[in-house]
Amino acid sequence: MRPLLARIALFSLPLLSCLSFAADPQWVEVRSPHFSVITDAGEKRGRDVALHFEQMRAVFGALMTTAHVNLPVPLQIVAFRSTKEMRQVAPMFNGKPTELAGLFQGGQDRSFIMLDMSVEDPWRVVFHEYAHQLMNGTMSAPLDPWFEEGFAEYFSNIEVDNKEARVGNIPNQTFQILQQLGMVKVADLFRVQQHSKTYNETGDRRTTFYAESGLAVHYLYDNQLIPKLAVYFDALQNQKKPVEQAIQEAFGMSAAQFDKALYGYFTSGRNMFYRVPTPVGIVPGQFTVAPVSVTDARATLADIHAHSPDHKDQALAEFQDVLKIEPENAFALRGAGYAYLQLRDFEHAAEKFRRAAQLNTADPRVHYYYAMLLSQQRAGDDARAAEIKKELLAAINLDPTLADAFSLLGYTQAVSGEPEKGLETLKKAIVLSPRNEHYLFNLANVYMTNRKSDEAIALFRTLAGSADREMSMRANQALAQAENYKAQSQAYTMQIENRDSGVPLRTRESTVALRTNDAADSPISTQPANVPAPKPVKFIKGKLMGVDCAGSPEALLAVSVGAKSLKLHVGDASHAIVMGADQFSCDWKNKNVAINYRERPDGDGDLVSIEIQ
Repeated sequence: MRPLLARIALFSLPLLSCLSFAADPQWVEVRSPHFSVITDAGEKRGRDVALHFEQMRAVFGALMTTAHVNLPVPLQIVAFRSTKEMRQVAPMFNGKPTELAGLFQGGQDRSFIMLDMSVEDPWRVVFHEYAHQLMNGTMSAPLDPWFEEGFAEYFSNIEVDNKEARVGNIPNQTFQILQQLGMVKVADLFRVQQHSKTYNETGDRRTTFYAESGLAVHYLYDNQLIPKLAVYFDALQNQKKPVEQAIQEAFGMSAAQFDKALYGYFTSGRNMFYRVPTPVGIVPGQFTVAPVSVTDARATLADIHAHSPDHKDQALAEFQDVLKIEPENAFALRGAGYAYLQLRDFEHAAEKFRRAAQLNTADPRVHYYYAMLLSQQRAGDDARAAEIKKELLAAINLDPTLADAFSLLGYTQAVSGEPEKGLETLKKAIVLSPRNEHYLFNLANVYMTNRKSDEAIALFRTLAGSADREMSMRANQALAQAENYKAQSQAYTMQIENRDSGVPLRTRESTVALRTNDAADSPISTQPANVPAPKPVKFIKGKLMGVDCAGSPEALLAVSVGAKSLKLHVGDASHAIVMGADQFSCDWKNKNVAINYRERPDGDGDLVSIEIQ
């Protein structure tokens, strides 16, 4: 018996070699009121990490003067005890892991913060990105980059310990950068946008931008000018006034005076520094602690890899290795299902999700992922829609903060005959994640389904100015369609009103601008106008098998999505929205593509945009 056990032990070791944690340390999960921390650095360090994030969350609420602080995407914090372990999740550069003390990894359904607890200060870089996430979940609209990045810099330099947070410190690096590179005019700083070279290209100008943005936010806080920002952004964004005029109206000084005041603040070296006590009720000793098995810890690492651009290809094998050791590991089954879903292997994904749900019925992500799977399969029958809604409602009941579940539920309700319900559900998603442009785009489409064109047009106009090129193009196209629909509807309504009111023919002619006497004399139909609301835009990833341009300028795309095929019509190939290629090509064949389209009643579709991948 003993030799057999030895052989089993020797056989088991290689299965987990790619997920090596030194000597399999003991892992624990620390839960505070708002965070989950998984760590192998010991219970005490885990409590410290959770306390740090609770303090920063409270400080954010105080700085933004809001009682409602929300993260738009569920967050998992993992604190590693060593740099060696941290390297397993680090981004790759030239084939090697980058050296970093902390890492924020965002995602659509899940975000991660990873910390190296063996270094002195792993906090600053993750707190910068954490600030962005808090703003995304709390503020209703994007603000200019100088404030977004300046606030994140301000926030990331807050110092915390078990008793308090110390706010207002300007790092020496900021002074050194601005002393060496100089400062730009405030109006020029405030004019930088997401697409500006200063914001996107590495170099001295970008370095100065971050440093001076942080300094400007410090100045505004120290001089109690933060409330004036509402006036500034209203003048700039809503009233479309120039930056200089918005500065004058909001802060009571010209742009040149602001330059002088900010430079004087910088050279004086006298910035305010104040303390924020740890909120009552945030007591590390009251955080709950539970052991985490080695297999669960390895499944967590594989989950990080599954959401990482540099490591996602190895995630499925890692989940499978865990399942070889523990076939009933619910976390690994869920993760493997997610990995299969990304590969569009729906059969294996469904099997893993079903097993995970049987083992853990209280996991909201299993229900959400299974709903995602069902929605990506092309079978739009009522039974399928009902099953999707059932899974999403289960996910929401288990986690009422899961914004993506609300978004998918609202969309499903809208396209399955419940447009009013869909509208209300999508609004709930946007409350949880107010800056998510995909949610806003879906909401605008559902407004059109509900024939609320004014509300839809307002959203499409906002999204048309998006810094995301693809979103901007989609919104501009949808805006044109919505405005055309509104104009046709108004013309028809005017015809009916004139007919019913008995307005004389000559008056009717001038009112509805009839162009010929024949048209004026013709009877006006009282049947409902044939002005259908635009179909919602759907998104797929698949393989473009070929392009038929025989009917040029029209074209017909043959797209394979899993085991199904789809024909997509292009009205004018020369005006098709194309990404990933210089122009539309009739020679495309066997190309991986991401496509937005509107479905036709016969099952075909009309192309909205295509990305060659």
